[in-house]
Amino acid sequence: MAGNSQVIDKLEFVVSIRNLVKTYRPDGVEVRVLRGLNLDIRAGEMVAVLGASGVGKSTLLHMIGALDRPTDGEIFFREKQIFRLSDAELARFRNRSIGFVFQFHHLLPEFSALENVIIPGLLGGASRRKVEVRARELVERVGLGERMSHRPGELSGGEQQRVAVARALVNGPAMVLADEPTGNLDSETADSIYGLLREINQSDGVTFLIVTHNGSIAAQMDRRVIMVDGRIATSQS
Repeated sequence: MAGNSQVIDKLEFVVSIRNLVKTYRPDGVEVRVLRGLNLDIRAGEMVAVLGASGVGKSTLLHMIGALDRPTDGEIFFREKQIFRLSDAELARFRNRSIGFVFQFHHLLPEFSALENVIIPGLLGGASRRKVEVRARELVERVGLGERMSHRPGELSGGEQQRVAVARALVNGPAMVLADEPTGNLDSETADSIYGLLREINQSDGVTFLIVTHNGSIAAQMDRRVIMVDGRIATSQS
Protein backbone atom coordinates (compact mmCIF):
# COMPACT_ATOMS: atom_id res chain seq x y z
CA MET A 1 0.00 0.00 0.00
CA ALA A 2 1.32 3.40 -0.98
CA GLY A 3 1.19 6.84 0.57
CA ASN A 4 -0.06 8.12 3.91
CA SER A 5 -2.70 5.53 4.88
CA GLN A 6 -1.50 5.22 8.50
CA VAL A 7 -2.10 8.93 8.94
CA ILE A 8 -5.50 9.14 7.25
CA ASP A 9 -6.95 6.41 9.53
CA LYS A 10 -6.98 9.04 12.29
CA LEU A 11 -8.67 11.74 10.23
CA GLU A 12 -12.31 12.58 9.64
CA PHE A 13 -14.38 11.52 6.68
CA VAL A 14 -14.49 14.17 4.00
CA VAL A 15 -17.31 12.34 2.19
CA SER A 16 -19.92 9.93 3.55
CA ILE A 17 -22.46 8.37 1.19
CA ARG A 18 -25.56 6.59 2.46
CA ASN A 19 -27.96 4.45 0.42
CA LEU A 20 -27.30 6.33 -2.81
CA VAL A 21 -29.70 5.56 -5.64
CA LYS A 22 -29.69 7.00 -9.15
CA THR A 23 -32.32 6.02 -11.67
CA TYR A 24 -32.63 7.24 -15.24
CA ARG A 25 -35.69 6.85 -17.46
CA PRO A 26 -34.58 7.09 -21.07
CA ASP A 27 -37.57 6.61 -23.38
CA GLY A 28 -39.71 5.83 -20.34
CA VAL A 29 -37.68 2.74 -19.41
CA GLU A 30 -36.31 2.74 -15.85
CA VAL A 31 -32.55 2.12 -15.59
CA ARG A 32 -31.19 1.98 -12.05
CA VAL A 33 -27.47 2.81 -12.14
CA LEU A 34 -26.71 3.21 -8.42
CA ARG A 35 -28.49 0.77 -6.13
CA GLY A 36 -28.18 1.81 -2.49
CA LEU A 37 -24.44 2.55 -2.54
CA ASN A 38 -22.56 3.28 0.69
CA LEU A 39 -19.03 4.69 0.89
CA ASP A 40 -16.85 6.71 3.28
CA ILE A 41 -13.74 8.58 2.14
CA ARG A 42 -11.24 9.95 4.62
CA ALA A 43 -9.57 13.32 4.30
CA GLY A 44 -6.21 12.97 2.58
CA GLU A 45 -6.97 9.56 1.12
CA MET A 46 -6.28 8.46 -2.46
CA VAL A 47 -9.02 6.04 -3.51
CA ALA A 48 -9.25 4.14 -6.78
CA VAL A 49 -12.68 3.15 -8.09
CA LEU A 50 -12.67 0.08 -10.30
CA GLY A 51 -15.31 -2.02 -12.03
CA ALA A 52 -16.67 -3.04 -15.39
CA SER A 53 -18.12 -0.49 -17.79
CA GLY A 54 -21.67 0.46 -16.89
CA VAL A 55 -21.54 -0.28 -13.15
CA GLY A 56 -21.95 3.40 -12.22
CA LYS A 57 -18.40 4.64 -11.59
CA SER A 58 -18.76 7.91 -13.49
CA THR A 59 -22.28 8.40 -12.13
CA LEU A 60 -20.87 8.11 -8.60
CA LEU A 61 -18.32 10.85 -9.33
CA HIS A 62 -21.03 13.06 -10.81
CA MET A 63 -23.12 12.66 -7.64
CA ILE A 64 -20.23 13.46 -5.28
CA GLY A 65 -19.32 16.49 -7.39
CA ALA A 66 -22.96 17.65 -7.43
CA LEU A 67 -23.05 17.59 -11.23
CA ASP A 68 -26.26 15.59 -10.94
CA ARG A 69 -28.75 14.93 -8.15
CA PRO A 70 -29.44 11.45 -6.78
CA THR A 71 -32.84 9.82 -6.98
CA ASP A 72 -32.56 8.82 -3.34
CA GLY A 73 -29.98 8.65 -0.57
CA GLU A 74 -27.61 11.17 0.96
CA ILE A 75 -24.12 12.53 0.39
CA PHE A 76 -22.42 14.33 3.26
CA PHE A 77 -19.39 16.51 2.57
CA ARG A 78 -17.66 17.35 5.84
CA GLU A 79 -20.91 16.39 7.59
CA LYS A 80 -23.04 18.75 5.48
CA GLN A 81 -25.78 17.13 3.37
CA ILE A 82 -24.96 18.71 0.03
CA PHE A 83 -28.28 18.07 -1.69
CA ARG A 84 -30.09 20.17 0.88
CA LEU A 85 -28.24 23.15 -0.64
CA SER A 86 -29.88 25.42 -3.19
CA ASP A 87 -28.74 25.34 -6.80
CA ALA A 88 -26.69 28.51 -6.22
CA GLU A 89 -25.09 27.03 -3.10
CA LEU A 90 -24.30 23.81 -4.99
CA ALA A 91 -22.60 25.82 -7.72
CA ARG A 92 -20.40 27.51 -5.09
CA PHE A 93 -19.70 24.12 -3.51
CA ARG A 94 -18.54 22.67 -6.85
CA ASN A 95 -16.36 25.68 -7.57
CA ARG A 96 -14.67 25.97 -4.18
CA SER A 97 -14.58 22.48 -2.67
CA ILE A 98 -14.26 20.08 -5.62
CA GLY A 99 -11.77 19.86 -8.47
CA PHE A 100 -12.50 17.82 -11.59
CA VAL A 101 -10.11 16.03 -13.96
CA PHE A 102 -11.68 14.07 -16.82
CA GLN A 103 -10.31 11.63 -19.39
CA PHE A 104 -10.93 14.27 -22.04
CA HIS A 105 -9.37 17.33 -20.49
CA HIS A 106 -12.04 19.77 -21.77
CA LEU A 107 -9.63 22.69 -22.09
CA LEU A 108 -10.93 25.71 -23.96
CA PRO A 109 -8.98 25.74 -27.25
CA GLU A 110 -9.02 29.50 -27.76
CA PHE A 111 -7.30 30.19 -24.41
CA SER A 112 -3.71 29.59 -23.33
CA ALA A 113 -2.73 27.02 -20.72
CA LEU A 114 -2.49 29.76 -18.09
CA GLU A 115 -5.87 31.24 -19.03
CA ASN A 116 -7.52 27.81 -18.81
CA VAL A 117 -6.22 27.46 -15.27
CA ILE A 118 -7.34 30.97 -14.32
CA ILE A 119 -10.97 30.60 -15.43
CA PRO A 120 -12.36 28.63 -12.43
CA GLY A 121 -10.86 31.20 -10.07
CA LEU A 122 -12.55 34.06 -11.89
CA LEU A 123 -15.84 32.15 -11.90
CA GLY A 124 -15.45 31.77 -8.14
CA GLY A 125 -15.19 35.52 -7.69
CA ALA A 126 -11.46 35.86 -7.05
CA SER A 127 -9.65 38.93 -8.35
CA ARG A 128 -7.80 38.48 -11.64
CA ARG A 129 -4.51 39.49 -10.00
CA LYS A 130 -4.84 37.03 -7.13
CA VAL A 131 -5.95 34.07 -9.22
CA GLU A 132 -3.27 34.68 -11.85
CA VAL A 133 -0.54 34.46 -9.20
CA ARG A 134 -1.99 31.16 -8.00
CA ALA A 135 -2.42 29.85 -11.56
CA ARG A 136 1.16 30.69 -12.52
CA GLU A 137 2.43 28.83 -9.45
CA LEU A 138 0.38 25.77 -10.38
CA VAL A 139 1.41 25.76 -14.04
CA GLU A 140 5.02 25.91 -12.89
CA ARG A 141 4.37 23.15 -10.38
CA VAL A 142 2.98 20.76 -13.00
CA GLY A 143 6.11 21.30 -15.08
CA LEU A 144 4.77 23.64 -17.77
CA GLY A 145 6.35 26.93 -16.79
CA GLU A 146 7.74 27.40 -20.28
CA ARG A 147 4.46 26.41 -21.94
CA MET A 148 1.91 28.50 -20.09
CA SER A 149 1.29 30.83 -23.06
CA HIS A 150 0.65 27.89 -25.42
CA ARG A 151 -2.88 26.96 -26.44
CA PRO A 152 -4.10 23.37 -25.95
CA GLY A 153 -3.58 22.51 -29.63
CA GLU A 154 0.12 23.26 -29.19
CA LEU A 155 0.49 20.87 -26.23
CA SER A 156 0.87 17.09 -26.08
CA GLY A 157 -1.84 14.94 -24.51
CA GLY A 158 0.16 14.61 -21.31
CA GLU A 159 0.78 18.35 -21.15
CA GLN A 160 -2.90 19.07 -21.66
CA GLN A 161 -3.78 16.74 -18.79
CA ARG A 162 -1.24 18.54 -16.58
CA VAL A 163 -3.03 21.78 -17.38
CA ALA A 164 -6.30 20.10 -16.40
CA VAL A 165 -4.74 19.08 -13.07
CA ALA A 166 -3.59 22.65 -12.41
CA ARG A 167 -7.06 23.93 -13.30
CA ALA A 168 -8.64 21.46 -10.85
CA LEU A 169 -6.43 22.80 -8.05
CA VAL A 170 -6.64 26.55 -8.65
CA ASN A 171 -9.41 27.17 -6.08
CA GLY A 172 -7.73 25.02 -3.41
CA PRO A 173 -10.31 22.21 -3.31
CA ALA A 174 -10.45 19.70 -0.49
CA MET A 175 -11.13 16.91 -2.97
CA VAL A 176 -10.36 16.14 -6.61
CA LEU A 177 -12.55 13.77 -8.62
CA ALA A 178 -10.75 12.22 -11.58
CA ASP A 179 -12.51 10.10 -14.21
CA GLU A 180 -9.98 8.00 -16.17
CA PRO A 181 -7.42 10.85 -16.07
CA THR A 182 -4.75 8.70 -17.75
CA GLY A 183 -7.05 6.73 -20.07
CA ASN A 184 -5.82 8.36 -23.28
CA LEU A 185 -2.13 8.43 -22.36
CA ASP A 186 0.74 6.04 -22.94
CA SER A 187 1.99 4.15 -19.90
CA GLU A 188 5.01 6.38 -19.26
CA THR A 189 2.94 9.56 -19.41
CA ALA A 190 0.20 7.95 -17.31
CA ASP A 191 2.75 7.09 -14.62
CA SER A 192 4.03 10.68 -14.62
CA ILE A 193 0.49 12.06 -14.20
CA TYR A 194 -0.18 9.66 -11.35
CA GLY A 195 3.12 10.68 -9.74
CA LEU A 196 2.03 14.32 -9.95
CA LEU A 197 -1.33 13.52 -8.29
CA ARG A 198 0.39 11.57 -5.52
CA GLU A 199 2.86 14.40 -4.89
CA ILE A 200 -0.03 16.86 -4.56
CA ASN A 201 -1.87 14.46 -2.26
CA GLN A 202 1.13 14.08 0.04
CA SER A 203 2.25 17.70 0.09
CA ASP A 204 -1.15 19.44 0.17
CA GLY A 205 -3.38 16.81 1.75
CA VAL A 206 -5.84 16.90 -1.15
CA THR A 207 -8.21 13.92 -1.23
CA PHE A 208 -8.44 12.08 -4.55
CA LEU A 209 -11.16 9.75 -5.83
CA ILE A 210 -9.99 8.32 -9.15
CA VAL A 211 -11.92 6.11 -11.55
CA THR A 212 -9.38 4.03 -13.45
CA HIS A 213 -8.97 0.82 -15.42
CA ASN A 214 -5.20 0.98 -14.91
CA GLY A 215 -4.51 -1.80 -12.40
CA SER A 216 -0.90 -0.84 -11.79
CA ILE A 217 -1.87 2.71 -10.87
CA ALA A 218 -4.80 1.55 -8.73
CA ALA A 219 -2.47 -0.78 -6.82
CA GLN A 220 -0.38 2.20 -5.69
CA MET A 221 -3.29 4.07 -4.10
CA ASP A 222 -4.28 3.99 -0.44
CA ARG A 223 -7.48 2.05 -1.13
CA ARG A 224 -9.29 0.37 -4.01
CA VAL A 225 -13.07 0.10 -4.09
CA ILE A 226 -14.64 -2.23 -6.61
CA MET A 227 -18.12 -1.52 -7.92
CA VAL A 228 -20.51 -4.23 -9.09
CA ASP A 229 -24.08 -3.56 -10.23
CA GLY A 230 -24.28 -0.07 -8.76
CA ARG A 231 -22.89 -0.93 -5.34
CA ILE A 232 -19.53 -1.14 -3.62
CA ALA A 233 -18.66 -4.83 -3.68
CA THR A 234 -15.28 -4.69 -1.93
CA SER A 235 -12.93 -2.13 -0.39
CA GLN A 236 -9.26 -3.07 -0.16
CA SER A 237 -6.26 -1.28 1.36
